Amino acid sequence: MQKNQYEQVITIAQAAGDKIMEVYQRDFAIEQKVDQSPLTEADLAAHTLIEKGLQELGEVLPVLSEESGDITWAERQQWSEYWLVDPLDGTKEFIKKNDEFTVNIAHIVNGAPVWGVVVAPALGVTYHGGTAVENSYKRSPNDIEMQVAELPSGTADWCIVGSRSHQSDAFVEFVSRFQAPSITSMGSSLKICLVAEGKAHLYPRLGPTSEWDTGAAHAVLLGAGGKVVDLNSNQPLLYNQEENILNPYFLAAPQEYNI
Repeated sequence: MQKNQYEQVITIAQAAGDKIMEVYQRDFAIEQKVDQSPLTEADLAAHTLIEKGLQELGEVLPVLSEESGDITWAERQQWSEYWLVDPLDGTKEFIKKNDEFTVNIAHIVNGAPVWGVVVAPALGVTYHGGTAVENSYKRSPNDIEMQVAELPSGTADWCIVGSRSHQSDAFVEFVSRFQAPSITSMGSSLKICLVAEGKAHLYPRLGPTSEWDTGAAHAVLLGAGGKVVDLNSNQPLLYNQEENILNPYFLAAPQEYNI
């Protein structure tokens, strides 16, 4: 994938963000999907725009989107390279109108997220980058290179990211190992991006997520010197490895952090 193609994908993601904002700024209907998660016309409008835009790129790859999740495992397991898309991550935050929702597009190669873009349209921020381009950036409106934070030497002075909508007893237990840590609540894939830009040290995810929730921000974090690891195995989080598209519990952190 060429760098100029990634720039085209950033433009596609930002255009999807504009579509979402058109809906966000007026009243909209809310439906329920089969799994009881919410769905709005903004999800569908962004999905349609992104899928069309990616198909028009010079190098056409398969697309796995939250809104096209019926692609069979028999087909997906043939993919060595594809786009992983969440057209509107943080639909609950979108419905609450707290601005903490994103458009996520990741380039996955052999199970690893090599590049991603995360657009937060209500905040006017775009995160992009990964190992394929060797760096990650925050665009608001100009690019600033990101780097994960240095880790505190002891158990004090840690900043840990939690979910605004999905706190759990397991999260409370995790943070108990630190001395009065600062807890930042945030919606959607912005939690991983906070670690990438050095505004937080750790993001433990101790609840369910799907692969499209994390792929783009995961790539951005890798480009900023971080990692996302399975909390059970301490191995890097991988994608499209089995029929189930749910992630295990994971930790987003700088590379030098040891569980």
